Amino acid sequence: MKMNSINRYIILSVFFFSLTGIMTSCEDKLEQYPENQFASGSFWTNETNALIALTGVYRGAIEYGTSVNPPDWWTYSGIVFLEHATDNAYDRRGDNANQNRLTDGTLLPNNGVLSSYWGGSYKRIAISNDFLENVVNVPMEEAKINRMAAEARFIRATQYFYLSQFWGGVPLVTTTLTPDEANVVNKAPKSEVVQFIIGEFSEIVDDLPRFSELTDAEQGRASKQAALAFLGRIYLAEKQFAQAAATYKQIIDFGDNMIDPDYQSIFLPSKENSAENIFSSLYYDGIAGNALPQHTLPASSGGWHIVNPLGSLADAYDWDDGTPFSYDDPRYNSRDMGANRDPRFRYTLTWDGCDFQGRTLVVHPDSTNSLDQLTYSKQATRTGYGLRKYLDESYNGGLRLYGGNLPVIRYAEVLLSYLEAELEAGSVITQDLLDNSINLVRGRESVNMPPITETDPAKLREIIRKERRVEMAMEGTRLWDLLRWEIAGDVLQGDFWGAPFPDSELYESTSKKLDPNFRWYVTTKNFRKGIDEVWPIPESETNINPNLTN
Repeated sequence: MKMNSINRYIILSVFFFSLTGIMTSCEDKLEQYPENQFASGSFWTNETNALIALTGVYRGAIEYGTSVNPPDWWTYSGIVFLEHATDNAYDRRGDNANQNRLTDGTLLPNNGVLSSYWGGSYKRIAISNDFLENVVNVPMEEAKINRMAAEARFIRATQYFYLSQFWGGVPLVTTTLTPDEANVVNKAPKSEVVQFIIGEFSEIVDDLPRFSELTDAEQGRASKQAALAFLGRIYLAEKQFAQAAATYKQIIDFGDNMIDPDYQSIFLPSKENSAENIFSSLYYDGIAGNALPQHTLPASSGGWHIVNPLGSLADAYDWDDGTPFSYDDPRYNSRDMGANRDPRFRYTLTWDGCDFQGRTLVVHPDSTNSLDQLTYSKQATRTGYGLRKYLDESYNGGLRLYGGNLPVIRYAEVLLSYLEAELEAGSVITQDLLDNSINLVRGRESVNMPPITETDPAKLREIIRKERRVEMAMEGTRLWDLLRWEIAGDVLQGDFWGAPFPDSELYESTSKKLDPNFRWYVTTKNFRKGIDEVWPIPESETNINPNLTN
C-alpha cells in the first residue's frame, strides 16, 4: 500500500517513537541527539520516559548535519534558505533551485521544498498526537502532565500555523488515524485551521512556565511567551490587529525579555541563551550540529556559498544617520559598502573587501585568481554579497556539525509586531509607543540608529516594514511578511541585482544584464498574482489521496 506523509508519520508514531535523546542539560542545552527507539506498548511507565518522548516531539523531523530541502521549518535549510524565495537572497545553485522557484513564476506541485515542509509538519503533528494520547497515562504529578501536554500542543499548533500560512486549507488531524483513514483524509477550510490554532495557543498559556522560569536544563522548551508570540503571529496574519496588539502586550508586560545590546552575538553560540531569544531551534556542536557554515561560507573558507543576499536587501539598510541609502550620495563607496551604514549591514552581510575571519574577502569580478570571484560559474557568490549573520568567525570545528542555535522568535519581532498591530488597529501613535517598541530595537547599543518620530500612519507603515526587513533579515520571516501584507505580487517581479562594481573592467562583458549603477545581474522573478500566494499541495500527496485536491 502506498502511503502519503500523513499516513507514514502516523505509522511511525503508533509503533515506534523516532526519539531524539534524553531531556537533559548538556552545556545548558536541550540535547537532541538520536539515541534509540522504544516500543510504545511498554514505554509510558514513568516521567523519565515521558521526557524522552517529549524530546521526540521537539526534535520532529529535524536532521543534523547537511540538509538541502528543509526537513523542518526550524532547520537552517527551513529558515535561512526560505529567504531565497524572497527579495532578500538568491540560491547560488541557480534559477532551477527549489527555493528560487517558489516565487519566480515556475512553482509546480512536484517542487521538493513543498513535500519537505509538508512532510516535516505532519511528522511533528503525528508524534504530538501520539504523545498527547499517551502522556495522560503516565504516573506523575498532574501539573507535570499538563505542562508536557501544553508543550506538545504548542509544537502541533506551530505546525498548523505554518501550514495555514502557506497552504491555507489543510487536513486538520488531532488524533491518531488508522492507515486507511490517513489515505482518505480531507482538507479542513483555512478558517477552521486558524480557529484551531488560536484556540490551542490561547488555552495552553496557563500550563506553560514563563520564560524567566525556564532553568538552564530547560533551554529550548516552550514558554508562555513563545505561545503568545505565535498567537500574535496568527492574529497579525488574520488582520485581527486589536487582538494581536493585546497578545504582544502580554509578553511585554511580563518583563522577562529584553533587547540585547549586542545584535551580532545573539545569533552566535556564545550568546544564544540571550533573553532576547524567546524560542530557538537547538544544536550541539560536533554531536547534533547543523551544516550552515558548510552551506554559507565562501569557498576560501571551505564553504559552498549557497546563501547569497541580494542587492535589494543590502540597499534597504539606511545610512547611519537614518536617511535612505542612495547610489548618488557622496557617502557611497563601492569599495566599502558597509561604510557609513546602519551597523546591522555589517553584522549581517559580507562583501568585496570586507574583513571576514581575520582576512580580506575578495569577490570582485576582476579578481580572476580568487576562489570567491563573482561569476556565474564558480562555487562562489552570485550577488557579490555573502552571509555573516549566524556565523562564529572564530569557529574551527566541523563545518557540518556547527552548534549554533537558530532563533525562531525574538523579542525584537514582538516589539515590531506590537507596533504594527497598534498601527493597523487604528490606535493613536504616540512618541512613547514608538520609544517602547521600534526605538528599543533601533537603539540597542551595538546598532544605535536614530529614533523614529514619524506618527503619520501611511509613512510609519513603510518604516515598520523596512525595519522588520533589516532587523530580521535572513531569519525566514520575509516571505510570510510579503504574503500577509499582500504585496508579494508587486515586490517579487522583475530583475534582481547584486552588489555594484563601477570600477570593474569585466563588468560589461560578463554581467548578463547591465545596470546604470553597475550592479551585477542575478535573476528575474515573475510571481504570479492569484496563484503563487498559496502553495500547491505536494504532488506526492495528491497522487495517493485525491481528496487533497478538493
